[in-house]
Amino acid sequence: MTYRVCFVCTGNICRSPMAESVFRARVEEAGLDELVDVDSAGTGDWHEGDGADPRTVTVLEEHGYGSDHVARQFRASWFSRLDLVIALDSGHLKALRRLAPTPEDAAKVRLLRSYDPAAGDDLDVPDPYYGGMDGFEACLEMVETASHGLLAEVRQHLEGRAA
Repeated sequence: MTYRVCFVCTGNICRSPMAESVFRARVEEAGLDELVDVDSAGTGDWHEGDGADPRTVTVLEEHGYGSDHVARQFRASWFSRLDLVIALDSGHLKALRRLAPTPEDAAKVRLLRSYDPAAGDDLDVPDPYYGGMDGFEACLEMVETASHGLLAEVRQHLEGRAA
């Protein structure tokens, strides 16, 4: 049975496609790509059908990540097929939990930086869209750091399913 993770930000062109690419790479490196499906979406439809922001693509490629992406909007009906819905900031967390059809679905929504023990109380990944390349680099660093903790949790769930 496949474990499904979806990353969600506002427009699905900056933070969530970056998180999707990084986490997919971590999953592949761990040899779990046959067991874990990774994708992303946005809370809104503003960029639906567009590729990732060119700055996102540049930062990902400079760091050895793939960048094939088409933006889409998250749908409430997806909760039933997802195991984890990873929000990139607290606004997304609230929007997704309101959208969740059941309390069990709402419990699937987590903040990405909650998987980074060093993040403390600052769990939002800032939106780099209106800034320069340094914001995209900072976003990538936060995503990479949190991805290790997220991978550890996904491994635990997979081991629990096998038991």
